[in-house]
Amino acid sequence: MVKASAARSRLARRVRHFLLHRTKDLVAQDLPPRIEEAIDAELEPIQRKLYDAELKRARLMLLGIKTAADFETSCFNILQSLLRLRQICCDPRPLHEIAKAADSGKLTALLEQLEPIVEEGHKVLIFSQFVTMLDLIGEALKGAGIPYLQLTGRTENRQQLVDRFQSAEGEPVFLLSLKAAGSGLNLTAASYVVIYDPWWNPAVEAQAIDRTHRIGQVNQVIAHRILAKDTIEEKIRALQTQKAELARAIVQEESLAGVMDLESLRFVLG
Repeated sequence: MVKASAARSRLARRVRHFLLHRTKDLVAQDLPPRIEEAIDAELEPIQRKLYDAELKRARLMLLGIKTAADFETSCFNILQSLLRLRQICCDPRPLHEIAKAADSGKLTALLEQLEPIVEEGHKVLIFSQFVTMLDLIGEALKGAGIPYLQLTGRTENRQQLVDRFQSAEGEPVFLLSLKAAGSGLNLTAASYVVIYDPWWNPAVEAQAIDRTHRIGQVNQVIAHRILAKDTIEEKIRALQTQKAELARAIVQEESLAGVMDLESLRFVLG
């Protein structure tokens, strides 16, 4: 631990002269408060059964890894299993025929959060890495009578949708692909942000929240992360925190890209 700390200090000293330290705290000191909270979601019974079965398969693959060469050979399959685990946490319907009529505990938790927020007249950004999940959320919003907009990598009229959302008469909910909308958009009409599915790099989520917590925002911003209880999502969040602390120790901002290595895999799947 001492050696690791000393190594970080040496690295920080070496890169200090090459970095322009203009963090958000320095550039925009007058921004309103930003609150980040985690919301627990219980998996539904079928969802839990499918999750546990996939987790067992992933752990068996991980047990077979003894050397760096083993890891190189098996890494792709394990990461694919990890992806399926994340998708099951979100909603198992796109992956399993048995789940076609199943419920998603996370989707239920999302709607429970959204309905009072929208009723109070607030606007909300909802981010997911899975376009299929955004489509399912959209279907649920239609069923609940909540108007929404949606932007993904396939969207061509991006600025038109942004202008619509920013207007007073615009829809209260904006569904956004994390990859397509994680940066470059000004969405200060929203005062709430929902990160539907967590991922390794804390900087990516920070940039997503920054779509509304930026210069021009006059309201307090509340960001919710919905985490499936007793799943890899809770461990992903722990990894995010560790990586953010490491990034701040080196460059004083959350800009260190996440790296999935064997140690991280063992922590998440253990």
